[in-house]
Amino acid sequence: MYILTIEDSFAAAHQLRGYRGKCENIHGHNWRVVLEVQGTELNEIGLLIDFHELKAMLKKILGALDHKNINDVEPFTGINPSSENLSKYVAEKAAEELAGTNKKITVKSVTVWESDTSRCTFIP
Repeated sequence: MYILTIEDSFAAAHQLRGYRGKCENIHGHNWRVVLEVQGTELNEIGLLIDFHELKAMLKKILGALDHKNINDVEPFTGINPSSENLSKYVAEKAAEELAGTNKKITVKSVTVWESDTSRCTFIP
């Protein structure tokens, strides 16, 4: 099994509905996202997937959130834009992108950092 890991970041605001405390107010984070994918079959030149291609996929996914109020972006108009929900969202979008590549690669995990000391990891 091969595991590839990439990282990217985005800046965005959010607020947690139904939360009692500071995070019920709109505030921002410089989010950091770590995507891990896995597979067993390398291509003819010995790659699971080109890092460049994988980074472009993650950049596309995060581009929908970058410099936005995440509460205004689907599906977060109906669910809280928590680190937990964001990590699942990125994992699901990455799985969709990978499905379109015709490669046998799956998402192993997505970790979303909302600060230097707080993160959530989603494992599909």
